[in-house]
Formats: sequence, C-alpha cells, structure tokens
Amino acid sequence: MLATVDPTGLPRLVPICFILSPSADEDGRPVIVSPLDEKPKRSTDPLALARVRDLLARPRVRLLVDRWDEDWARLAWLRLDGVASVARPDDPGFGAALVALRRKYPQYVSQRLEGRPQIRIAVERVASWGDLG
Repeated sequence: MLATVDPTGLPRLVPICFILSPSADEDGRPVIVSPLDEKPKRSTDPLALARVRDLLARPRVRLLVDRWDEDWARLAWLRLDGVASVARPDDPGFGAALVALRRKYPQYVSQRLEGRPQIRIAVERVASWGDLG
C-alpha cells in the first residue's frame, strides 16, 4: 500500500504494483518504481490521479508491504519511507525499470507502458517486523 497525504492532511492509501529499481538514485538510495499503468481509472491522464497530485504537492510517502500467511509465525511487514517523484520515459533508468516490472508482472507485457509515467520513491528509511526470510 502506498500512502500519500491528501490536500486536507489525511492519508490516502492505494495498493500498487512495484519493483526495486535495478539502480540506486544519484545519492545512492534504493529506489522503488511503480508504473502508472493502463488499469481502468477515473481519468485517462495519469498525472491527474489523486496519488500523483498528492505526491507532487507533498513528496514524502510511505510504502507498506506485508506478507500474510495462515501460519501467523510467518507474518511479516516492511515499511519504507521516502521521497516520491514522477519519472518520464526519457529519464535515466526508466527502460530498465520497465523491463523489471514486466518480468515481475506478466500482465504488463501487453500494456503500453513506454509512454506512461512511473512513480519513483527514493527510500530514506526502512522498518520491518516478523520473519522476512
């Protein structure tokens, strides 16, 4: 779940698909990449999405990744805090991230993601709980 902050100061949560970028940012921080894909949305303009408007106004975000298991001894989560931005197709690393996204999510092979922006999160802090092994 990606958490942004809406204009009234409330958290906005949205599930996202993501990968860990094959390359770090210019400061050496790990980068999480999420595509603004072709799944049906209220607007056809990916930059008009609420989460994008939120992060452009307030770039601090949080990503929560959890692992559910019927065996509660295997429950775990990872929380990543960072600074988000919008990457365009001509930005460095865009193509490599697209290859990784398509490798992880076969549904993206048939989507035209080459011309759509990506959300990039430069990870500044990580917290975790449970057995992540």
